[in-house]
Amino acid sequence: MAVRTSPPPSRCAMHILMSSPFYTHGEEIHTLPGTRKHYVAPVDEKAIGRRIRELRRRQGMTQIELAAELGINQSAVSDYEKGEVRIHAAMLAGLAKVLKSSADGILGLEKAKGNGNGHPPDRRFLRRIERLHQLSRRDQQAILGTIDAFLAKVS
Repeated sequence: MAVRTSPPPSRCAMHILMSSPFYTHGEEIHTLPGTRKHYVAPVDEKAIGRRIRELRRRQGMTQIELAAELGINQSAVSDYEKGEVRIHAAMLAGLAKVLKSSADGILGLEKAKGNGNGHPPDRRFLRRIERLHQLSRRDQQAILGTIDAFLAKVS
């Protein structure tokens, strides 16, 4: 009597870790599971992860805060930022919305917008500016007058 063995379970291409031999960034080409087509990744996941981290920091967000906005856990955000997991389209759209960027900017297909000097804004300033909205209009005007006086010294 012959023993029948079932084929290994097929995995959705979206859930294959980046360490899998099915994704490559060089000349080597592999076949995706369940297809005869070849796939060469057009973007580098580690570079995408660095852009996500930079955009998150520009927004003054922690990984936990970003995860809460996206409805995922912090370890998933960490995996995306390290380039260990490929981002699917729905998650890319969510990241673009939360990080106030475009999908092309996250993927590196367009230049990410900066503050003009090549450095992301300091998160401490961003958080303080957000808190200014809690002050009365009179206090806001006083603070803006002080800021304007300091900036006048520079220009």
